[in-house]
Amino acid sequence: MFYLKQTEKIRKRDDIVYTYLSKISSPEDLKQLKENEIELLAQEIRCFLIDSVSKTGGHLASNLGVVELTLALHMMFDSPKDKLIWDVGHQSYIHKIICGRKEAFASLRQYKGLSGFPKRVESPHDHFETGHSSTSISAALGMAFARDLKKESFSIVAVIGDGALTGGMAFEALNHAGQSKKNITVVLNDNEMSISHNVGGLSDYLNRIRTTPIYSKVKGDMEHILSNIPAIGKSVVKTAEKAKDCIKYFFVPGVLFEELGFTYIGPIDGHNFQAMCKALKQCKNISGPVLLHVLTKKGKGYKPAETFPDEYHGVSPFKVDSGKPVAKASKISFSDVAGAALVEKAEENPKIVAITAAMPSGTGLSTFAEKFPDRFFDVGIAEQHAVTLAAGFAAEGYKPFFPVYSTFLQRGFDQVIHDVCIQSLPVTLLLDRAGVVGNDGETHHGVFDISFLSCIPNLTFMAPKDGNELKQMIDYAVNSNGPVAIRYPRGNTDVIETDNSKEIATGRGEIVYEAGKDALIIALGPMCQRALEACKQLEERGIFCTILNPRFIKPMDEFLILQYVSKCKRVYTIEDHVKHGGFGSQVVNLLNDHNIMKEVTILAYPDVFIEHGDINTIMEVYGLSSQQLFNIIDKDFAGKKSRIAMTR
Repeated sequence: MFYLKQTEKIRKRDDIVYTYLSKISSPEDLKQLKENEIELLAQEIRCFLIDSVSKTGGHLASNLGVVELTLALHMMFDSPKDKLIWDVGHQSYIHKIICGRKEAFASLRQYKGLSGFPKRVESPHDHFETGHSSTSISAALGMAFARDLKKESFSIVAVIGDGALTGGMAFEALNHAGQSKKNITVVLNDNEMSISHNVGGLSDYLNRIRTTPIYSKVKGDMEHILSNIPAIGKSVVKTAEKAKDCIKYFFVPGVLFEELGFTYIGPIDGHNFQAMCKALKQCKNISGPVLLHVLTKKGKGYKPAETFPDEYHGVSPFKVDSGKPVAKASKISFSDVAGAALVEKAEENPKIVAITAAMPSGTGLSTFAEKFPDRFFDVGIAEQHAVTLAAGFAAEGYKPFFPVYSTFLQRGFDQVIHDVCIQSLPVTLLLDRAGVVGNDGETHHGVFDISFLSCIPNLTFMAPKDGNELKQMIDYAVNSNGPVAIRYPRGNTDVIETDNSKEIATGRGEIVYEAGKDALIIALGPMCQRALEACKQLEERGIFCTILNPRFIKPMDEFLILQYVSKCKRVYTIEDHVKHGGFGSQVVNLLNDHNIMKEVTILAYPDVFIEHGDINTIMEVYGLSSQQLFNIIDKDFAGKKSRIAMTR
């Protein structure tokens, strides 16, 4: 249940009257409200968010936690002249509402609708597009350099979470920004979480800051006392400076940021609008880089999200009163299969360890973490470190598994080459969310991994057609002596029954379905299911196909593919990946290498960034649905159908 404090009682969605929110269509409208009206506006925004996201799905907990922070930013700065840069960007819903997109929220994350992240084409208030973490400070600093080169004058604010601050890129940017002395403000939104609870030394450090309320007073008092010590002599001055440093290091937890060159302010209650405005005004009056440390509560204002912020980070449509999903999936997901398989193998093999980059629940590792806490390692949002950490484990005789979203492994590309594959270390990369992932859009689709991984020597790369085959591939990886990558999509598994579901052998594919020699469909991974559906329809049209499941992207089963290519009239490949550098392209190269002049129709995504939208909608739009596959093959065999019709 959600609450409107102004009435001190629960209110149903159809009872809500957005008295103040209805007045807001731009940041300038916000500035017309009185102080006491801002709190009421914040309550209305939370109600609006809960109501909207309950229908469309989206990132709820993170947005509920930054309502007052966002209002204060827009109150104290003049967007779009001043630039607000959101790290990750999934917490930008309030920003979008304030900047004139409230009426579009019914289309949030829907195909051709409002994006769940900042989009420059949507509004001049969105200055930089994001989706992956730890980028905001770098972008803000680049804008600050450009601003000063152009001799312009405006403020730049980067908003970054404590989870995103664990990413190495954020520290590189902090280091450069502090040295540059440029006027930028970094707002550290500290809610003690990324998606799951934060881990590591930085998290502990921030926790010490949170629990030191006397910090600001002691710092100010000591600086005032020491600044008034008379300069009796050099030794006294040196002693005073040393004393000042000692006291600063002892009492000032924010010294890390100050030593990097920032003026540190905080921590501030991020839900106290007036305190936020006062602190932001102070930031604007300080020369050089400033870091404002803000404490917020993820999920604030909605009890289920406050209690289980990780579960309400990204949600599907849900019932507001109970917080329960509208439709609970009953099937098992690929992530579930991977997690269960790792637990099973870890019970047998004490050398198996699992690594996550702040995504234990999303990648199916929660049970592993509970059962084997000594063999589970959450490195925070640090994919590069995770890959090389796994390499270190492997070098010492362990069998590390790193389940990671395909889109996030892009950040660890160099480490996969340099630290894993050159040394041929037995690290297994489980590429979850491979292919289109739906409503999160361009930044989250995992449609590039085949192109950037299949070119790397020493790497064995696979794609399972269903959950059973994924389990077999994990068994294979446990027994492998070299690097392995396995890609699988978001969503539930379908069991595809075949007579060829034998133990996985290196570089060996299988024939999933064999009805005739009209067409060979080489369907990668779960695309086998779509191919099967198309084949059933095609048989009714007198077109008989064979489906080949490659299993191995690398090494490819060249013998099996060449054998069936020679038998069939036409060849089609279908994959949940971009066409350039994808599996279909590799099939074409194989035929060229053997001087086989047979046309191959590649069904894959074109050379564009795929927009957000429901997975099935995206598949349909780009010709990868079973119906689209049927239509293409049916059209190609129109001549055969005519002959069949004439004989009847």
